[in-house]
Amino acid sequence: MKIFTIGFTKKSAKKFFELLRSSGAKRIVDVRLNNVSQLAGFAKRDDLEYFLKEICGIGYVHFPDLAPTQKMLDDYRKEHKNWSKYECEFLELMDKRQIEKSIPKEAINDGCLLCSEDKPHHCHRRLVAQYLSQRWGDVQVQHLT
Repeated sequence: MKIFTIGFTKKSAKKFFELLRSSGAKRIVDVRLNNVSQLAGFAKRDDLEYFLKEICGIGYVHFPDLAPTQKMLDDYRKEHKNWSKYECEFLELMDKRQIEKSIPKEAINDGCLLCSEDKPHHCHRRLVAQYLSQRWGDVQVQHLT
């Protein structure tokens, strides 16, 4: 199984869609809590779904269960909680939600986890990919940057 990840921040639409098109991903798996924000630009849910189909010929799915809670996001961003604490809380949330059982493997296989963060280092999409890799085994993760 292969899982890609990508963030849209600090990428032009051209770079974003070229990375996706050349990756071999079959669909975007949106792992954002809020995917309709005006700040998302070309990555706003309905626009993104259209662009993915027209430009890359790939699909779009949204799994809010792969996103942190609003409180977790607020604590991390507004309260400046440190990353390691956020990471632990988010992994506990994934375990509590049992995403390895509730999210269909066929939706994730050859899918590209999408979030806003430019790099995967401090982004929950990397944590989702690692979590699923540990639970499912035989998963290759590739971050598109």
